[in-house]
Amino acid sequence: MRKLSVFNQVSVDGYFKTSSGDLGWAHQNDDDPEFKDFIAGNAVGGGMLVFGRTTYEMMTSFWPTPIAAEQFPVIAKQMNSLPKIVFSKTLKKVSWNNTKHVKGDLVAEVRRMKKDPGEEIVILGSGSIVSQLAQADLIDEYQLLVVPIVLGEGRTMFQGSKKTLNLSLAKTRTFRNGRVFSVYVPRA
Repeated sequence: MRKLSVFNQVSVDGYFKTSSGDLGWAHQNDDDPEFKDFIAGNAVGGGMLVFGRTTYEMMTSFWPTPIAAEQFPVIAKQMNSLPKIVFSKTLKKVSWNNTKHVKGDLVAEVRRMKKDPGEEIVILGSGSIVSQLAQADLIDEYQLLVVPIVLGEGRTMFQGSKKTLNLSLAKTRTFRNGRVFSVYVPRA
């Protein structure tokens, strides 16, 4: 069975984006060389990327551009070449390289995808997708990069969740820029 992971940056107070949808705070103090190596190393992994409409539109407005290729060549190359799925009932069309648009039932489709052979599936951003799939017990790993900032308000990845998720810490790593990377797995 394919592994389904989530990778998201969150503030110390647990938000993955501000109330207005801003994510600029997540990229402050990125000048730590060890952290840059970590991000670039994560980017060269394989697998399939999963987005909701909002995250897809944000990603496609940046990663296929010459600016992304110039500023982040390794990450841009991987983001553009990996297979991607965007789940949306309102999106009209997809234009990003290697992207499939799925309008059907999210939970049923992801359950099917996990049974298919292939590499890991990774959700980036996409809080409503994370929340729905967490409630359906389909997420195998939560990779959270805590950014040392307090936003005061915003949106959590688990907005609207009704179910308690008991998780165990599987791995952690700290960086000089104050970020902490933690990996959680569902408790058996």
